[in-house]
Amino acid sequence: MKKNMYPYLKRKKNSKKTNVRQRILELQSTQQKQLTQSRPLDATSTAKDSKGRKLFIPYPKKRWKLVSAIFFITLGIVILLLPTVIVLPFTTEADEQLVSEGTPQEPMDVETLDDASLTVPVMRTQSEEIEDVPLETYVARVIASEMPAEFEMEALKAQGVAARTYIVDLLMHHGEETDAFISDQTDDQVYSNDEELREKWGSDYQWKMDKLLEAVAATEGEVITYNEMTITPAYFSTSNGYTVNSEDYWENELPYLRKVESKWDEESPSFLDQQTFTKAEIEQSLEITLPTTDVVNVQMTHTESERVEELKIGDYIFSGREVREKLGLKSSDFTIEQKKGHFVFNTKGFGHGIGMSQYGANGMAKEGKSYTDILAYYYDGIDVQKVDDIAPMLVQK
Repeated sequence: MKKNMYPYLKRKKNSKKTNVRQRILELQSTQQKQLTQSRPLDATSTAKDSKGRKLFIPYPKKRWKLVSAIFFITLGIVILLLPTVIVLPFTTEADEQLVSEGTPQEPMDVETLDDASLTVPVMRTQSEEIEDVPLETYVARVIASEMPAEFEMEALKAQGVAARTYIVDLLMHHGEETDAFISDQTDDQVYSNDEELREKWGSDYQWKMDKLLEAVAATEGEVITYNEMTITPAYFSTSNGYTVNSEDYWENELPYLRKVESKWDEESPSFLDQQTFTKAEIEQSLEITLPTTDVVNVQMTHTESERVEELKIGDYIFSGREVREKLGLKSSDFTIEQKKGHFVFNTKGFGHGIGMSQYGANGMAKEGKSYTDILAYYYDGIDVQKVDDIAPMLVQK
């Protein structure tokens, strides 16, 4: 029974499939004609049969070639123009200038500040030769040698004006008294040339020099005056809490070098120091003979700024300055302890103590004071003027 029915069922199914196929082909033919006549280029490429199933209807060959050609042409144009579209919005005027000139910008050079109208003859200790250095170049290199570049900008500016004032005053009033050369040591101001600074700073050279050049440029040509005359702008590293009246350390009393409090100096790494000497070393350095007793008689008097004014040791009397310089102490503010035949000197501060404290200047700058505020604090009754105004003959000369 089942065998006889199978061919019948098979024929019925095949017949049904044939009818469906014919119907699909008819639908495809009809819809393709309609789409060919009315479909835009971006029309959908699918249709549905009577049961809602999607049927693929290919684009006409000519339309497909046209679409492909337009697509690839557009893609090529986009690829060519895209880099320009991306780069142009980020191009600055500076970039355009560099491109047009064909040369890169270089870091600021100190020589650009100088017009060579005034040069400083510096006697180099090592070579024993004289270097003629433009004024502003000299100032920048003195700052580099005398003050840490890490200091605040306003402190660096104050140091620059003080250094410029010192050398201008020296050239104005003392230049003709000698063969007119300047020491590169503490006899005048410590000076290092560019090669020496590069070796000293290594990889830090550029940022440090750029910072100092900024300080020099901001104060270019400025000097400190008192009654229209350049001053002796003494400066030093670290006070003991007070600066010194000039006559307490030097012989002359100068009205602008007065004692002031300098509380900021305690931050200095040189604020406190200790040095120990044997009795024999004291005798040799001070050129004296001390008693053979275990303890030597020591008496001291002090100045207003708490530094040693006079020291009596054994039968000998010295000024505090003499003791400091002969023993190489950091300060004339010292105490003495005697232990088992040794003399222990405890000092406070670093330097002679006259004029501007460098660590004090940096402390003031940290509190927001300007370089003119700093200079007016440490140099009493002064003005800041242009060297062209107070020394035109020197500049011409």
